[in-house]
This record gives sequence, C-alpha cells and structure tokens, in this order.
Amino acid sequence: MLRVAIIGAGPSGMMAALEASKGLGRSIQSVTLFEHEARLGRKLAVTGAGRCNISNEGVSAQVYHGASHAWIEQVLERFAVEDLSRVLYQLGIPVFKTDDGWYYPLSQSAASVVSILEERLREQGVILRVATYVRRVAHKNEREFELTYKDYNNGESHVELFDKLIVATGGKSYPELGAKGQFFTQLEALGHTINPLSPALGPIDVKLGAFSALQGQRFDAHTAVFNSEECLGRSFGNLIFTKKGLNGPGVMNLSHLVTQNPDQKLQLEINFIGQWIEELAEAAVDENNQGSLRALLLRYFAPKAVEFFINQAGLNPQKPLRALTEEDFQKLIQTLSMNRFDITGAGDFSNSQLTAGGVATEELNPNTLESEIVPGLYIVGEAIDLFGPCGGYNLHVAFATGYIAGKTLAELTN
Repeated sequence: MLRVAIIGAGPSGMMAALEASKGLGRSIQSVTLFEHEARLGRKLAVTGAGRCNISNEGVSAQVYHGASHAWIEQVLERFAVEDLSRVLYQLGIPVFKTDDGWYYPLSQSAASVVSILEERLREQGVILRVATYVRRVAHKNEREFELTYKDYNNGESHVELFDKLIVATGGKSYPELGAKGQFFTQLEALGHTINPLSPALGPIDVKLGAFSALQGQRFDAHTAVFNSEECLGRSFGNLIFTKKGLNGPGVMNLSHLVTQNPDQKLQLEINFIGQWIEELAEAAVDENNQGSLRALLLRYFAPKAVEFFINQAGLNPQKPLRALTEEDFQKLIQTLSMNRFDITGAGDFSNSQLTAGGVATEELNPNTLESEIVPGLYIVGEAIDLFGPCGGYNLHVAFATGYIAGKTLAELTN
C-alpha cells in the first residue's frame, strides 16, 4: 500500500489530501500533509478580501497565462466550475454566484472555508504535520521519496520514506503569510525546469501628474499596457488611484507585463468612458436634454471626478448640453478616453497576490499532474507556471490541480 506525502497546506494541498485520503485502506496506507506554518491555509484565509472568491463563470483556457491553452483545457475538462461547486458542497461548503459571475462560499467567509477543510482532513484520517519544515527531498532508488524535515513544535528532525509525493508549496507572493518560494530549488534539483519567477496581480506605479488629484477615486475602466505603440495586454475592471499610481483588478491583471519587462519603458492607458461612449454621445446631441455638462457626467462619475475631468478638458461645467460644440465634445472624449501614464514600477512579492513563473507545464501530465521527469512526483497549485486574472480564476486552478492529483492517487492500484 502507498505512503503519500503532500507538502503545503494551501487550497491545492488540502484538496489533494482530501481526495487522496479516499483511497485509505485500499491502495493507500497513509496520507501525510506537511505545513511549515503553525496553521493550515493562511493565504486562503485572506482571499477575496476575506470572503474567499472561489471561482468564476468565465473560467476557460483563454484567460490563463503560462500554460498552453491545450494543457489548461485538459485540466479544466477534468475539473470545471460545476465540479468544484459539487465537491465543495459535498465537503459542507455550499457556494453561490454573484450577478457578475463570481463564486463565493455561502458563508462569505474564507476563515470558515479553511476551518471546514481542516475538519474534513481530520475526519478522513489525514496525518497533519503543522509547523513542520521539509528541508530536503531525495528520490531514492527511482521509487521512494526520502523527506528530511524538522518539527518546530519540539525542535526534532526526522527522515521518513514515502511512495508518492505531491508538492503544493505555492509561490513567493505574500511572504508574511509563509510563501517564500524556497521549494523551487528542491524541484530544480529533482530535474524540473523553473521558469523565471515574478510578481503578478499587484498594483502599478505611474507618473500621475495632474491625475494625482484623483487619489482615492474608484472607476470601472478599460486599461492597457503599451511598449511604444505595441499593446502588450488589455483589461477591464475596477481601479483606484493611489499615492504612487493605481490598484484594483483593472490594473492588477496587467502588472505581470511590467514585472516581466523591467527594462522596457512602458505606459499604462486608461479609458474611463469606453463602455458608455455611445450613450454619452447620444445624450450630448439630444435636443430634448436640457441639463448641463456636469449633470450629464454625474451619471457616470462621482462629483470630484466630474469636476476634474471638466477642468482637464477646459470646459464650463454649467454649459448647457445643447450649447456644446463638436470641438467641445471631442475635448471631453479625449480627456475621458485617451490617457497614458509612464509606468515607473509594479508591486513586488510583498503586495502582489500571485507568482508568475514556476514549474514548466510541459513537464507535467495535465490529466494527472504527475511529473514527466520524476515518476511518482506530482506538482499542483501556484508552484506551476500558470496564473489567471483576479476574480477566482487562480483559486479554481489551485483546487482543480490538487483534486486531480489526489484523485489520481486514490484510484491507483498496487
């Protein structure tokens, strides 16, 4: 019977342990989950601003970076949004979908999700070794994995053999929550290719100029990163002006383009009115509209932003719409839609949600997550070079890869 070790008790590691434990007493002798922190799921407990944004109806291969579309499609075919909802419900975590397609637990509490997962792990007989650091992994006789680990609870070191190993050690983002990326050197020593690591889903710093007056203001806007006239990527979403630049999903989804191109002079483009431009144009020429320019813009923006945009366009806020000239209208549209800012930097690992880079996906079987380099080794979650935008996409992949690896082991026969 197989002895299974899982290193890392984040969402992918816990899901892998739960699935693998279904084979206990049949093909599996034991499932041991190692976590170097004193608590399980520390990063999971703060996801979605503490509400735990679990998945998204928009999950598809096209939204992810790192892996080929063909590779991630095979993963998602085995574990789609409906599968995650079903599995979580069976674990005691019912979910619901918001109007914009984001999935959350019914409790809207990430802490509750972690507590339930830990309770299920204990119920299903998983051996939990918390505050335990795996210092070294050796592949013995091309068959067994020798783990050398230190138990911080008593200061003792141990060596233990396992038949199968799942690595769910995550990336480098949020090191204060325990993610330091130190296990990548172990995976590299085992023969795996580690694609360069860089922060992703973080803020973008720009030269704001006059737009510093908008600090604290939020917008739903179209954004893009440019290298000269080459568009490197586009996004849409909520953003907020900060002291150093911008934050929020609308820019976080593009921050990897900055961290992966540190020597390039990049610009961030923001279009505040893209989704409403036709409506705005119709209202501006409507002869029955007796309101002012300010009143029209208040449909879309907060008063502080309205005053700023009108001032930037050099227009009179009280000017009646029927008195707007074509030149006036073009000035307004240019102010609202054609804004480029020189990028000065982006978030580092301490304030970025995710790590881009990691184990190359072409070295993993997408149907099992087993290594093509080391038989019996499985790699899941953020340790893989695979990430998506904000909105539950990354947590979905973490759960999906953990589920597939754990289920694969539970279904093995000796």
